[in-house]
Amino acid sequence: MTGAELPETGEEGGRDAPATLRGIVAALDISGRLVCVATLVVLFVALMANVILRYLFGKGLDWAYDIHAILLPWMIAGGVVIATVYSRNIAVTILPDLLPAARRKLLFIVVSALTLLISVFVVWSAFPIIKAAQYQRISSLGGISQLWGYASLIYGFGGIAVICACDVIAALMGRTLRNVETASSLS
Repeated sequence: MTGAELPETGEEGGRDAPATLRGIVAALDISGRLVCVATLVVLFVALMANVILRYLFGKGLDWAYDIHAILLPWMIAGGVVIATVYSRNIAVTILPDLLPAARRKLLFIVVSALTLLISVFVVWSAFPIIKAAQYQRISSLGGISQLWGYASLIYGFGGIAVICACDVIAALMGRTLRNVETASSLS
């Protein structure tokens, strides 16, 4: 799969990070893509089937109205993981743009470590929510538990945490994992 290749390290990049770290990030990229494609396909097929059935028979599929409660959070989580892999997140680049390269690298490590801590905290905070959500059922989906939608929090923020941990490890080794030490702004 050529789409799972990590961004090039570029001219400033230095030596590549170890293959293990690159492999972990590539696996998260592939999983994010699979999650997004699978959820989009199921949502599209359900919507199209519902439209056709309502048009032909005047009544649609009851579950097609509620499937998004489970799948949409997963699609967003997959997109967040992909955005993190390619550093396509919203960024304010004034401070990194003003810093010399050595300080920019230090800022990257600090920001990555803070993002790692915040992501771990979100994952940790999600467990009580998931525990409570297991008792909420969606009857039109056969009584499936809401916890399946909330579980996407663990996937999304867990993926961000793992990517940030790999970034920090690579940066501390003096290696480049994804060439995202400075984000680019569209402004």
